[in-house]
Amino acid sequence: MSDVMKQQIKDLLKERNAVLLAHNYMRDEVQEIADITGDSLALSIEAARTDADVIVFCGVHFMAESAAILSPQKKVLLPRADAGCPMADMVTAEELEALRAKHPGVPVVTYVNSTAEVKAHSDICCTSANALKVAQSLPDNELIFVPDRNLGRWVARFVPEKKFIFWEGFCPTHERMTLAAVQQKKAEHPGALFICHPESAPEVSAIADHVCSTSGMYEYCRTSPASKFIIGTEAGILYQLRLENPGKEFILASPALFCPNMKLTSLEDVLLSLQTMSPVVTVPEEIRAKAKRALDRMLAVPRD
Repeated sequence: MSDVMKQQIKDLLKERNAVLLAHNYMRDEVQEIADITGDSLALSIEAARTDADVIVFCGVHFMAESAAILSPQKKVLLPRADAGCPMADMVTAEELEALRAKHPGVPVVTYVNSTAEVKAHSDICCTSANALKVAQSLPDNELIFVPDRNLGRWVARFVPEKKFIFWEGFCPTHERMTLAAVQQKKAEHPGALFICHPESAPEVSAIADHVCSTSGMYEYCRTSPASKFIIGTEAGILYQLRLENPGKEFILASPALFCPNMKLTSLEDVLLSLQTMSPVVTVPEEIRAKAKRALDRMLAVPRD
């Protein structure tokens, strides 16, 4: 049945001139049929470059919003409208403005894991891959960093000359990965390299062999001479890691690394979304234009 469904999805994608995007944390079978897989912002940027009329975003709500911000002329579908992000919901535009009022003139750096409205009230966005470069690019000695305190504190370690004001948001999935769980895995697999996401708690990041974004994990594991890795991020990343590195072993750092929101989207949801051309995600133009300025400013930061 799944093979029939996959073919139906492929046929509808062609018929609708649609592109199917899947985040690295999606279910294996969804990643398998995607036109493009990657992290949230990379997917939105890739979608903006295609000539597709429709973007089917297999991810969570803020990701579909980012695609709508960057591609206002395209229809953006989110197969599961109830796929949200607890961290993105931990800060509102009103709360951010109240914080800004306490620190006049201090620029706001906002992680892309945030709502379009919060992005619209920010000076510049960042991803987990470029957060450090974004912080270094700003001439200011003081920065407000929202909403992820763990990513912010990880960045702050490398720019001690700047003062950070952190919003106390976090990713519940990464927060559930405890130091004890990681130490147990390291004891069970001596010699394995431990790689974790900067959304992890500081004490976990401190014992990692490498801290990086999901895209960074793919690159690191592909190029590393090591043969065994303990992976400290959501379980969905294992699909692509194992596919790209058949001779290497990948162990999940903790059974808690499972995001229920990321696992909501099924093949059935994707098919129904294409059949009904819904649910559609839109961003009001006033918010979209302001949020896009924060994203554009981030994209202008030089890369290596």
